[in-house]
Amino acid sequence: MCHAVGCRTCGKVTWAGCGAHVDQVRALVPEEQWCAGHPRESLRRLWHPRRTWQSQ
Repeated sequence: MCHAVGCRTCGKVTWAGCGAHVDQVRALVPEEQWCAGHPRESLRRLWHPRRTWQSQ
């Protein structure tokens, strides 16, 4: 069953689970607290952060 989780990008509420119960999860969360989603570039950086190297 689906359940509420914190978005890793913005910290607002999103869902995890099978996808069949998203409406039930959304009904429990005020609209202003719900994550609206993010462009794919934001998500790519989250999962594959660019490494920066410093010369010493």
